[in-house]
Amino acid sequence: MSNVDTQALGGAPVHAKSDKTSSRKFYLAVWRWHFYAGLCVAPFLVMLAITGLIMLWVSAIDGRDGENIKVVPQGEQTSILAQASAAQTVLHEGHVVEYIAPKADDRAAVFRVDSGGEPKMVAVDPYTAKVLEVWNRQAGWYDFASDIHGTLLIGDLGDRMIEIAAGFGIVLIVTGLYLWWPRDGQGFAKALRPDLHTRGRSLWKTLHKTTGLYAALLLVVFLLSGLSWTGIWGEKFVQAWSTFPAEKWDNVPISDKTHISLNHGATKDVPWALEQTPLPASGSDAGTSGLSDAGPYNFDQIVAFGRALGYEGRFRVSTPRGETGVWTLAQDSMSNDSTSPTADRTVHVDQYTGNVLADVRFADYSPAGKAMAVGIAFHEGDMGLWNLGLNTVLCLSVVLLSVSGVVMWWMRRPSRSLRLAAPPLPADLPLWKGAVVLMLLVSLLFPLVGITLLTLLALDVLVIQRIKPLARLLG
Repeated sequence: MSNVDTQALGGAPVHAKSDKTSSRKFYLAVWRWHFYAGLCVAPFLVMLAITGLIMLWVSAIDGRDGENIKVVPQGEQTSILAQASAAQTVLHEGHVVEYIAPKADDRAAVFRVDSGGEPKMVAVDPYTAKVLEVWNRQAGWYDFASDIHGTLLIGDLGDRMIEIAAGFGIVLIVTGLYLWWPRDGQGFAKALRPDLHTRGRSLWKTLHKTTGLYAALLLVVFLLSGLSWTGIWGEKFVQAWSTFPAEKWDNVPISDKTHISLNHGATKDVPWALEQTPLPASGSDAGTSGLSDAGPYNFDQIVAFGRALGYEGRFRVSTPRGETGVWTLAQDSMSNDSTSPTADRTVHVDQYTGNVLADVRFADYSPAGKAMAVGIAFHEGDMGLWNLGLNTVLCLSVVLLSVSGVVMWWMRRPSRSLRLAAPPLPADLPLWKGAVVLMLLVSLLFPLVGITLLTLLALDVLVIQRIKPLARLLG
């Protein structure tokens, strides 16, 4: 074949021009999907970032349950039973269902009291047994932000919407990284830093690209750990396959309740890996040797036993619920008890015999359970000041990404037009079969996201592109 046959008149090889055209078409297609994903996800990401910041700093300053109340150390502490009695007496009715040990010597002890079906929190000075403060549980800014963060205040529907948005956030990250990838001779060094000498839309674009690059990896961790709490992908798929098997407790009677019953509303008190695991039941001779005396037991005995087991600082003790209920001692970073997820420990004690029915530690979790223990603690900023600072920067970066994306669209759109001005969908899109296969894989991994993605793809190709007025409005 002659040289004329293999090259265009300008001297460039035909296949090189064809490859460049195909690459350009694929770039436009990716940009279009990045645009649509951002359009859907940006409001959710801003909401998650702002509510996340509120929870992050309220928890750091005031405590998740408002329990960071200081006291003046003064000699020996009173008995925990006396403290619990004071907490119960101040409400005139109800019963104590949880004790939260102080994190330090200058902090109040906190009791959760069920009073007339309404949970109350009571802070008590451990040195004088004097009640310092009483407040409704889950009535503070942390809980309000948490409810928005998890359900948009509309229950399961909000949970599903956030699950779809979080899945699309991952699509946004993957397409964004493809768009960021240096091309046309641009080196990596230049792509790794923003060009602050530019102006207008170019400045917003360079800030968007570099901020997105550095936020991408952390954002994936946040989105995946958040998705693992959702009702479909988290509860029905990942958590169901990765929960701690109760069969590991040899010859221990099992309750018809699971650990999730120890949670309180939207607030998660139980490690992710244990939520779907059945609780052990009291009322047999099963278990290993625990308390030497026969029951019934009180808070002083159970807390002293917990200290003997190795619990230090802040940990929580829950009272038995019903005739087969158990005493539960727990310490985990997710509940702000410690800064180390690897120190997680949950112990269940028979309320009649004092035997230890279960002792679950971080090492006993499945690989997914371990990843979630670390991931959730990191997600919540519970691992120390460095974690608090890093999460703050990430939340602000997410807001910047969303705002810069909107600003770039606003500056690019036709003036005085109602058009959405999405990037055009190329005709004869290359690699479309591979894209469909990829979306099918996404459907298997994230069912709600995959269904939504395929629906939008069909809507774009079969409806929007075929109705010219609609195509002009959205294109």
